[in-house]
Amino acid sequence: MRKEKMAAGGVGAGTTYSMGLNLLLLVAMVATNILSLYHLSSSHRLFSSPTSPPLPLSSSDQAPEHLLRQLHTIRATISHLSHLHTHPSDTSSSSPPPPPELLLLSRLSAISSACASHPTLLRQYMNYTPFSPCPSSSSSLAESLLLRGCHPLPRRRCFSLLPTSNPSSLSNTQDPNFFSVRSTLDLSVPQLLRLARISGAAPINLALDVAGGSGSLADALRRASNTTVLTTTLNLGHPFSQTAASRGFVPLHSPLQSRFPVQDGVLDLVRTGHAVNRWIPIPVLEFLVYDVDRVLRPGGLLWIDHFFCKGVDLDPVYRPLVSRLGYRTIKWAVGDKTDAGGVKNREVYLTALLQKPFAA
Repeated sequence: MRKEKMAAGGVGAGTTYSMGLNLLLLVAMVATNILSLYHLSSSHRLFSSPTSPPLPLSSSDQAPEHLLRQLHTIRATISHLSHLHTHPSDTSSSSPPPPPELLLLSRLSAISSACASHPTLLRQYMNYTPFSPCPSSSSSLAESLLLRGCHPLPRRRCFSLLPTSNPSSLSNTQDPNFFSVRSTLDLSVPQLLRLARISGAAPINLALDVAGGSGSLADALRRASNTTVLTTTLNLGHPFSQTAASRGFVPLHSPLQSRFPVQDGVLDLVRTGHAVNRWIPIPVLEFLVYDVDRVLRPGGLLWIDHFFCKGVDLDPVYRPLVSRLGYRTIKWAVGDKTDAGGVKNREVYLTALLQKPFAA
């Protein structure tokens, strides 16, 4: 109740101040007009004929000096009041300064500007004892920041905790999805290599698997064609990165919002996994697709693997987004998403293999 009264008092005071300022402006303008009229009438010049030169003013025809000073003072006052009226000082609307620790971190190492939007998470992540083991919540906090676009994260001076799970049990297993075909939505590695030869995209020496999980595609391509595959992955509570590393692949701990850490035009293949789907905002998805175009060489392949969206959005939203790239369509398959969520939301899967145009 007290806050409401204070707020009402503040509003009333602001209204009274504004009305008083307007009234003062009105009085000053009226006074200026009267003095200007008097000045013009007192400085009236008489002409002997239309062609004769004007007669010099006598001392009685000139405006008094004190009157001119008053006129100048009133005009300066009006200018100052008009400036206050059009540009009121409002400190409440100004944005707060960034946290001082954020400025300090930015001087010590590279840090994303998006981190400033999540100061609470950033403070929790940087709340540690130097030269000691990192807090147990480090991994979850790091990925929470990464998913919000805070990448790269600031460096810390603590010892990383050892993983509690052993991913070696998964390191020698093969993902059957990359070696068998159960529907038109599937694209096995042998099929991929055959289509690459037919389209002139072969050989596939270097590839990027976006949201590649535990590195199953990297393992399959290495076995089939000795291809080097970079895998971007987040753990999200599972040892995906550790499993990919145990298989001998480099897991890039990078969110989907980040620019791929790859030089322009050097990759033969880019695959987007299941994590690239309709839950990604359209602007973010557009930037991702054009970053794929940046890293692909001429004639390289973009493999969209089991992208899902609502069926009504596929043609009006996502097909034009992909078509704007101007890529050649090698494969385009659409099928219903038959799990509970897919049936409820009437979602469909899209698997596509597209080829970037060759250099002219």
